[in-house]
Amino acid sequence: MQVAAYVRVSTDEQHQSGAGLEAQRAAIRAEVERRDWELVETFEDAGYSARDLKRPGVQDALDSMADGMASALVVAKLDRLSRSLLDFTGLMARAAKESWALVALDCAVDTTTPAGEAMANVLATFAQFERRLIGQRTREALAIKRAEGVRLGRPRSIPDEIAARVIDERAKGRTFRAIANALNEDGVPTVRGGALWRPSSIEAVLRS
Repeated sequence: MQVAAYVRVSTDEQHQSGAGLEAQRAAIRAEVERRDWELVETFEDAGYSARDLKRPGVQDALDSMADGMASALVVAKLDRLSRSLLDFTGLMARAAKESWALVALDCAVDTTTPAGEAMANVLATFAQFERRLIGQRTREALAIKRAEGVRLGRPRSIPDEIAARVIDERAKGRTFRAIANALNEDGVPTVRGGALWRPSSIEAVLRS
């Protein structure tokens, strides 16, 4: 069977040998030899995260699979391909529609078999569940920090005198739009270098 490979590392992972591109290639080559497959192409994304599929390497791989270049797309680790349940289930649906398989060597995912397809669904579900738990813990930790009075996010870059003017004019009952128009008429530069002050910009200053 002819197969294609896909390898990926994020920017932070590029210097970690366990997640390196060559380590992934070596694992795939060994499995290809063991199963007597033919590796016809390896696609690569270096310096990309797996939060979505907007990566040039994976898009080239998917286009090639759709063109019938190979019968399966092989990855050394499932998270090299996708960390999103929505993306991964979409990939499985696309693979089924276009008649090619997904194979992940680290977790026995192989959609050429019913057991491998079931494993793909189970692992993707639990991975998404774990990420949602992490997100929930992060939000709870940030809420505690806010309650303690800790300022979060980037520090305010607006000059104090402009912030004072915005606060004063708002206290006098002027609308966000009226304050923005006045700043624009006086040629006051915006916080982030935009062309014009907008009502949303005034609201952001007051929130900060």
